Amino acid sequence: MKAIVFWLFYPLLWLISILPFKGLYLLSDFCYFVIYKVIGYRKKVVRYNLKTTFPEKSKEELHTIERKFYSHLCDMFLEMIKSMNIKKEDLLERYQFSNKELITKYDKEGQSSLLMMGHYASYEWIFALQLSMENPGYGVYKKIKHKQFDNLIRKIRSRWNTYLIDSKDTMRFIRKNESENKTGCYGFVADQSPRFHRARYWTQFLGHELPFFTGVERIAKEFKLPVFYYGTEKIKRGYYKGSFQLITPDGSQTEDGEIMTNYAAALEAQIRKNPEYYLWTHKRFKLLGKKEEVLSEINKSKK
Repeated sequence: MKAIVFWLFYPLLWLISILPFKGLYLLSDFCYFVIYKVIGYRKKVVRYNLKTTFPEKSKEELHTIERKFYSHLCDMFLEMIKSMNIKKEDLLERYQFSNKELITKYDKEGQSSLLMMGHYASYEWIFALQLSMENPGYGVYKKIKHKQFDNLIRKIRSRWNTYLIDSKDTMRFIRKNESENKTGCYGFVADQSPRFHRARYWTQFLGHELPFFTGVERIAKEFKLPVFYYGTEKIKRGYYKGSFQLITPDGSQTEDGEIMTNYAAALEAQIRKNPEYYLWTHKRFKLLGKKEEVLSEINKSKK
């Protein structure tokens, strides 16, 4: 049944992917009307997140951010579909980098690197970076249960020497590559909120103390890898510019929590500058105010 659903939807996705950009954004405007005005997709979550992050802003200011966010959300979703057939020259024109020499330096020297980013602006088109890299790029993602859609996502995100790694296999995959002296740039969208039993590390983010996964930090320490924060700026509709900020040239030389704290601070600064481009539909604050309870339960489970 799932396969039938996929093949019913696939022709529509393909047709969207070959639309000229002008047509793509006209369709995005229509999607915005339906998703925001008619359906009200996850409005309660978005409003709660915005109010919790920006208690100082007026109702009118929050509403403006909300409307701009939904418009961007529709753009980003259709841009992901466009990735199925986007031309190389269009991608190079629409997705540029301001200081990519910081990371290509390690690539040319045969050293792997870790790239941390958030659900901000166009994280879907970051594979454009591989057009400037000599070694493979790897994106860490959570595997989709629907086989056909998972394969499609892999295909979309795996163009131009980029490959996806199931988050459950990340450490094993990197350990194997490093033991075989295979260089790669590993990208992590690292702002997912961990579940109750895995919320061991907490730091300040969006004005509150919140939990983060620490997998990137553990990898950086074990393999002595450089870590970058990757930020994307939306220049105008359909045009983006990425930049790199070196968090550490060697993860093994950092204190516990240092990488994650610096990452959270960099991401928050970007969000506060232009909050409409962050993915507010995620339940970022589901463990807000529960730190002591969570850590207490985790410690009990260790005994």
